[in-house]
Amino acid sequence: MSQNLVALAARILLALMFILGGVSKFAGLAGTAGYIASKGLPLPMVLAVLTAALELGAGVALVIGWRVRVAALALALFTLLASLIFHAYWAAPAEQQMVQQLLFMKNLAVAGGLLLLVGFGAGGASLDARRPAAA
Repeated sequence: MSQNLVALAARILLALMFILGGVSKFAGLAGTAGYIASKGLPLPMVLAVLTAALELGAGVALVIGWRVRVAALALALFTLLASLIFHAYWAAPAEQQMVQQLLFMKNLAVAGGLLLLVGFGAGGASLDARRPAAA
């Protein structure tokens, strides 16, 4: 029982960053698209919408425990890619390197937590635990 509650708490804590980020991106799509464009990425508005949808949708999936392994893998890969693009501290101006390195390392830790969910699953307090096992 305690492992299931810990897994639920871990899923909620990991998901919170993505749910709030997705809502914030949807609320400020133009700003999000502008930030994406500032990094030279193509189709910034499309990427902004897709990013917001991924963060919100996969974040909610983590909380309710639905398809957790898939949602966590998608968020882990997204987080690693976003870290390389948006928190490249090694290429940042000297006055920004410390903060960018902190954000980069935080994202690595978040990706690590997500990969634990990929490996071990959602736990018993989840919709995944209620699904019949695949044959």
